[in-house]
Amino acid sequence: MTRLLAALDRINQRHPWSHNDAFSGFVLRHAKRTIREGGTTALDVGCGTGNLLRRLAPLFPQVVGVEAHPETAARAAAAVLPWPTVTVVNAPFPADSHLYDFVSMVAVLQHLPLVGGIKAARAAVAPGGRLVIVGVYREEAADAPFSFISLALNPLIGLLRHPQPSVRLPQGMSAPTASATDCYQQIKEALKAELPGVKVHRTLFWRYLAIWQNQRSRTA
Repeated sequence: MTRLLAALDRINQRHPWSHNDAFSGFVLRHAKRTIREGGTTALDVGCGTGNLLRRLAPLFPQVVGVEAHPETAARAAAAVLPWPTVTVVNAPFPADSHLYDFVSMVAVLQHLPLVGGIKAARAAVAPGGRLVIVGVYREEAADAPFSFISLALNPLIGLLRHPQPSVRLPQGMSAPTASATDCYQQIKEALKAELPGVKVHRTLFWRYLAIWQNQRSRTA
């Protein structure tokens, strides 16, 4: 088993692909749903190098990305230069009290205190708005079925997406990362406590998905 895992790791290192970008379709489906409901503003928390920002830019009249790492924020700003309606802010969260119709957090919550990060995200969602989280959890024995499938699929997807071996990570994957310290059950309980009505479930590639809508009326 050790040899097998080492061989898989070598393939993964030579054919890297972004697990976060794999969930962009999921995020964008909810972004478009928000637009159909009248939403006009979007916030991407921890926008990294701007991969998701570039896909949100043509959808919303106003898009803001926040990124705590200065160099990564600069890359994101350069990536969205063609869209004057997109702003990148070098900060963990927006410093103002502006509310957004759509808020996304992709592989961000593990960089923040769990409850504090959820509360900060909730506070940024406008009445009637939607919060979409793609998060990373700490692996436990209960996650074995998901982990086994993920381990098997990971190198196959890498080979399909990047058949030519790579000597370094693509620039779009250059943002700093942090390992998750909370297990899925801990995260799920915190989300349900802070976001009444949230829908959350575990998925492949050591990720979980959460969707929450602020039920307060936009006209309240």
